[in-house]
Amino acid sequence: MRILIYSYNYHPEPIGIAPLMTELAEGLVAKGHQVRVVTAMPNYPERHIYPQYRGRLFSTEDRNGVTIQRCFVLTCPKQRLAGRLLLELSFIMLSLWSALRGWRPDVILNSSPSLPACLPVALLKTIYQCPSVLNLQDILPEAAVQTGLLSNPWAIRLAELVETFAYRNATRISVIAQGFRDNLLAKGVPDTKMVSIANWVDVDFIAPRPQASSVFRHHHQLQDKFVVLYTGNIAATQGVKTAIRAARVLTDYPDIHLVIVGEGKQLAALEAFRQKLGLSNISLLPFVPRAELPDMLAAADVGLILQKRSMVGFNMPSKTQVLLASGRPILASVPGDGSAAQAVRASGGGLVVEPENPQALAQNILDLYQHPAKAQYLGQRGRQYAVEHYSASRAINRYEALFYELVAPQRQSTDGEFTLLPVQE
Repeated sequence: MRILIYSYNYHPEPIGIAPLMTELAEGLVAKGHQVRVVTAMPNYPERHIYPQYRGRLFSTEDRNGVTIQRCFVLTCPKQRLAGRLLLELSFIMLSLWSALRGWRPDVILNSSPSLPACLPVALLKTIYQCPSVLNLQDILPEAAVQTGLLSNPWAIRLAELVETFAYRNATRISVIAQGFRDNLLAKGVPDTKMVSIANWVDVDFIAPRPQASSVFRHHHQLQDKFVVLYTGNIAATQGVKTAIRAARVLTDYPDIHLVIVGEGKQLAALEAFRQKLGLSNISLLPFVPRAELPDMLAAADVGLILQKRSMVGFNMPSKTQVLLASGRPILASVPGDGSAAQAVRASGGGLVVEPENPQALAQNILDLYQHPAKAQYLGQRGRQYAVEHYSASRAINRYEALFYELVAPQRQSTDGEFTLLPVQE
């Protein structure tokens, strides 16, 4: 098949949707398909276009068999509505030109966010007379309203209209958690239109490694520490200060050390908070290159997932699968009825803690510190669950089967007989 992936985020962006879409595209190429990706110039999470991509309106490159067509976007580091609108508008207008400069796809996969990208995708679907799949990584505008990014009633209504159009126009909608499915069912989306495909992780790349050999651990003088690791985006929805407050509770245990890995500007605000509390049991460190991610995860004794209690329940951090695959126990300080809590409980690979409760988080960190056999058991269960339920090969096979299902009637109507080969998981 010829598969067009429409995704705002892609390699070399280190976190979030970008690694997922990169692994999916390259995995489909490895299975013999032609794949091109329409994406923005890399800018996440700093919201600055990476230096090597500046000064260009468009660029095309080939990486591991994937044709990557990038377009310029207007970026704004501050998460405000006007900046977000400029980013979205620039992407949907310029990306359409990129998408039209290439072969006709058999099927289009549109990853959301960006939700407004459903507009050019709908046009491409009409032009090319092909099916489309909307891959929901977040549900807008609810998430934007919840985080305070969207508050104007007229803007909310407009976003809701775009959301409704996106669901109606897509041939199929892939959801990453049951909470997403429940949300869409309540909005009248037919159950038959949805397919559940969880986010994934390359379980060969992200795998348990000996802690003693971790270069990251040695480089940052963490050899004799019980390392509690948070890595990823540091935004208002995460409530990372909860972990810092938990570290203050644990100052009587000098062996326990909190490591937060994130983007530089976000770390600067946390550094000011750390100094205000006078804490020395915290390290604030920049992202490592993706090739070094398994080594960094190996440095940890515990991995953290953090959300505020006000976070919408369907939100599902992509780091969940990564931490499970690393073989380290998880402490998830998240809403108990949300998708993240459900995933951690189902895996048996971690514990769910009341969100924004530093005392409870500290107590659970201390419990795993004092009971290493329990921590090891949780890590092993999480790893096994990741291999069985979240492997990249399993997800790629499911997307391939979905695409074949959608493309088969189309090919049959234009090419006569068409034989659909079975796809093994």
